[in-house]
Amino acid sequence: MEILETTESVCPGCLKEGEVKKIDAEVIEEDDKIWLRKSCEEHGDYKAIMFSNPKDYRKWMKYEREGTGVENVDVETLSLYDNHKSQSVLTNLTVTNRCNLRCSYCFMNAGTSGRVYEPSLDEIGELIEQARNIEPVGSKSIQITGGEPTVREDLFKIVEMADEKGFAHIQLNTNGLKVAESEEYAKKVKESAINTLYLSFDGVTEETNSWIEQNKKAIENLREVGFNSVVLVPVLSQENLDEAGDIIRFAQENIDVVRGVNFQPLAFTGRITEVDDDYRKSQRVDYSEMMESLHEQLDGELKSDDWYPVPFVYPISKLVENIKNEKQVEFTANPTCGGATYAFIEDGELLPITRFVDVEGLMKYLESLSERKGRMKKTRIMTSLMSSLSDYIDSEKAPEGLSLKKMLAKSIVSGDYSALAEFHHNALYIGSMWFQDAWNLDVNRLSSCTIQYTTPEGMVPFCAYNGLGVGEEIRERHSIPVEEWEERTGKDLQDELWHGKLS
Repeated sequence: MEILETTESVCPGCLKEGEVKKIDAEVIEEDDKIWLRKSCEEHGDYKAIMFSNPKDYRKWMKYEREGTGVENVDVETLSLYDNHKSQSVLTNLTVTNRCNLRCSYCFMNAGTSGRVYEPSLDEIGELIEQARNIEPVGSKSIQITGGEPTVREDLFKIVEMADEKGFAHIQLNTNGLKVAESEEYAKKVKESAINTLYLSFDGVTEETNSWIEQNKKAIENLREVGFNSVVLVPVLSQENLDEAGDIIRFAQENIDVVRGVNFQPLAFTGRITEVDDDYRKSQRVDYSEMMESLHEQLDGELKSDDWYPVPFVYPISKLVENIKNEKQVEFTANPTCGGATYAFIEDGELLPITRFVDVEGLMKYLESLSERKGRMKKTRIMTSLMSSLSDYIDSEKAPEGLSLKKMLAKSIVSGDYSALAEFHHNALYIGSMWFQDAWNLDVNRLSSCTIQYTTPEGMVPFCAYNGLGVGEEIRERHSIPVEEWEERTGKDLQDELWHGKLS
C-alpha cells in the first residue's frame, strides 16, 4: 500500500444522520488499484474505488492545474474549505423539480419530495445575473435543468433571458419526451438560443432505457427541423456497462444530429439512507473500467490512451487570454473530475484525434505561446501557429478533407464558440464526468469544481449541491407543498406524467 495524496473528505455515516462532517482522507494505491480511504471515529472505515488501473490515474494527474481563485462561490455553508479555486466553466440553473416521469432512483422530483421548487421568471433573472457576475470571469455557459425543464410552459422565455444576459452557450438538459411528442416543439428548440440539447440516454434497449423509442423519435424530430447538436448522457452502472459501446455506435450512426456522448458513472446522491453498501460496491463503474470496456466493445477503435482529463486543455484558455489581453475561463477542474476525447468517423470506424495529432506535444507548444509578450504579439503568435501546427498533425493519417490546422488556428486566435463549433461539428465528442458522493468525495477536488449551481443562496459547487444534499436543502427552503402549488396554478401534478412503459 502506498499513500499518494493526503486530503479531506466527509463521513457517509454522519451525512446519513444529517451532518456534513469533515474527516481526514488519503488517496492510496493498493491491490493494483487507486482508492480513497478515510475513517470516522463514530462510523468506522471507508474505502472507495477511484481508478482500477493506476496507469490511468497517473497519466491524468500529470495535468493537474491550480486555478487563480474565484469569488461568489458559497463555501461558508459547507465549512469544508476556505477558498474556491476554479471558475465556472458551466453553470447549472434548476428551473423546476417537476417532471413528467417518476423514475424509481430519482429523489428530486416533486412527486417524490411532496414539494414544488419552481422559481418565478423574476427570480430566475436574478439567478442568471448572479452567474454572470462571478468574479473574476462571469460564467459564459449555462445548462437549464430540473427536474424536467420542458414541463415549464415559459421555458423558451428563460432561454431568451439567458441569451440576453450574454451566455455564449446555452444547454437544455432533458429526457426528450416533449421533443418526441411533436416536430413543432423540436422546431421551437431549433429557433431558440439553445446551442446543445443534453439528452438522457441510458442504453439502446428497453431493458436499460425504458424510453428508447421516445429518444429515437426526439432525434428524428430534431433532424427534421435541422437541429444538430445533441449530446447523449448515459448514467453508467453495472446494469448498462455492456451497452456503453452500443451507445457510442448509436451516436456514430446519428452523427448528423448527435455530436457527443457524455458518460456519467453512477454516483449515490439523494436518499443515501437507503443505499446498501453491498449494492453500492456492486454497481460502481470507475473510469478505468469504463475505458477498458469501451476498448473491448469497440474492437480497439477507442483506447484508454485516447482519453485526457479536463485540465489537459488548460493551455488553450491561457493562450486565448494572452492573445485577447482579457481574463478567460480556466479549465482547472481536478483531473479526476472527468476526461474526454474526440473521434472522427473514417470508413465507418472511429478515428480518435490522438491517432493523427500529437496532442501532448501540441499542448506544450500552445503553452509556450501563451507566455509570449511584447509588441505585435497577436501577429507573431498567429504566424507561429500557421507555420508550426503542421508539425503536430500527421496529414496522411487524418480524415480526408479535414483542414484541422486552419480550424485550430481560427478557434484559438478568435477564441469564440462559433469557431470551436466548427471543430466540434466535424467530430464526435466522447467524454465522462464521474460526480462525487459521500463515499468518494475529495475536498481538494471539490474546491476545484468548475460546474456550479446558481441558487437563491449563492453559487454552489455541483458535487456539494447533489453529492452532499446541499441542493436538496436549498430547494426545501424555497419550495411549496404540492397541494399549494396545485391550488395556485389550478393544475394537477399527476396530469403531466408520461404514461409510457417504465421499468
